[in-house]
Amino acid sequence: MGILEKISEIEKEIARTQKNKATEYHLGLLKAKLAKYRAQLLEPSKSSSSKGEGFDVMKSGDARVALIGFPSVGKSTFLSLITSTASEAASYEFTTLTCIPGVIEYKGANIQLLDLPGIIEGAAQGKGRGRQVIAVARTADVVIMMLDATKGEVQRSLLEKELGSVGIRLNKHKPNIYFKPKKGGGISFNSTVTLTQCSEKLVQLILHEYKIFNAEVLFREDCSPDEFIDVIMGNRVYMPCLYVYNKIDQISMEEVDRLARKPDSVVISCGMKLNLDYLLETLWEHLALTCIYTKKRGQRPDFTDAIILRKGASVEHVCHRIHRSLASQFKYALVWGTSTKYSPQRVGLTHTMEHEDVIQIVKK
Repeated sequence: MGILEKISEIEKEIARTQKNKATEYHLGLLKAKLAKYRAQLLEPSKSSSSKGEGFDVMKSGDARVALIGFPSVGKSTFLSLITSTASEAASYEFTTLTCIPGVIEYKGANIQLLDLPGIIEGAAQGKGRGRQVIAVARTADVVIMMLDATKGEVQRSLLEKELGSVGIRLNKHKPNIYFKPKKGGGISFNSTVTLTQCSEKLVQLILHEYKIFNAEVLFREDCSPDEFIDVIMGNRVYMPCLYVYNKIDQISMEEVDRLARKPDSVVISCGMKLNLDYLLETLWEHLALTCIYTKKRGQRPDFTDAIILRKGASVEHVCHRIHRSLASQFKYALVWGTSTKYSPQRVGLTHTMEHEDVIQIVKK
């Protein structure tokens, strides 16, 4: 019996089992087994003799965004519209067969946009180059999920299921669980909150399934067994996702309004070039980037060349970005902008920078 058969057997068993107090341990064990088999499925087979053709593109720019969606939802058209790269688009499915990169220039930042081939159902098992597509998506900072507004909600749930089965968690945060395997001393279990979904017995059963008999577990929030399994596996990727509904010119205004009000959703039309500027604005918020401008003593700030950093970056990060030896020679910095009480303010290395601040660094 292959891994795929085992996975489908367990999925059927989970679907058959009623959810109640008596079956929660059984379900927890089944979920742990399922996660274990899926992890085996993702590992490359050791018997593969020849090396396949590479699929990933070298990371460049300040951030990376992956375009994921079913075939023929308008991913290539979107890439051609928003970047200077031309990606082949036609009225048949699977026009794009490899990863095509483009660059969005927005607010002084270069954002790399990857047009990936369409995903089909069963992509996580490797159908239609699905495994390579999902592997590239794992390296992105934000996923843009392109959906066809005329197809309803079916596509969204199918794609979330495919990405979820390979360990990509969309718009979720890492569970606040402390977990550390030890050499001996059994399993010590504690929680700082009342647990409604997990119990000590269930945690022990799941750990035993993974052949872990000595560990320290501390729940700092009320988590489900699935989230606890994610913590044990340790290879999950938590990333923001933007749901983009294309082809809104083919549906009614009421439907457009309903889709636009959903959380993390944007409605666009590539054919009529509608709402693309708002999409870029929302993407910028999801990427959480900040622009910082530099200034030399006695000169005006240089607004042409910004330093792009993540939100919450400190003066030390700015120093490292300019030159790696700058932080060791740092004396103080003068900052103008919203992060200071008055302009200019004299700050140290730990000061947190905000969007469009101007900095002047003084060396020893």
